[in-house]
Amino acid sequence: MPRILAIDYGMKRTGLAVTDELQIIASGLTTIPSETVLTFLSDYFTKEDVFKVLIGEPKQMNGQPSESTPIIEAFVAKFKELFPEMPVVRVDERFTSKMAFQTMIDSGLKKKQRQNKALIDEISATIMLRDYLTRKMI
Repeated sequence: MPRILAIDYGMKRTGLAVTDELQIIASGLTTIPSETVLTFLSDYFTKEDVFKVLIGEPKQMNGQPSESTPIIEAFVAKFKELFPEMPVVRVDERFTSKMAFQTMIDSGLKKKQRQNKALIDEISATIMLRDYLTRKMI
């Protein structure tokens, strides 16, 4: 089976996570500079069989679009233009950064390691993907 890829797109960094071939386990893939994400994905898609892409949709607590929504929407438009055959699913990314930080604490990472924003982005993408897989199985 092909993989599902999750993208936590940000202005500076983009966290990526991917499933295993059976689409059971979500694992962090990497965090890369946002300006290189489309090139990275183009290369990745030639090497790996990806069936679907999840892209985080930032929302405020009341469900309204956040300040970063126009930036994410511009990325989604470029992504769809570059990869028109790839299905895109938008997923709510509220609280993923806080959950990622708590995951880092719970796993025993030291304070200096918890300040690694790239790791937070990768874990956030993994949480989005894990939540999606959980909802899909219900």
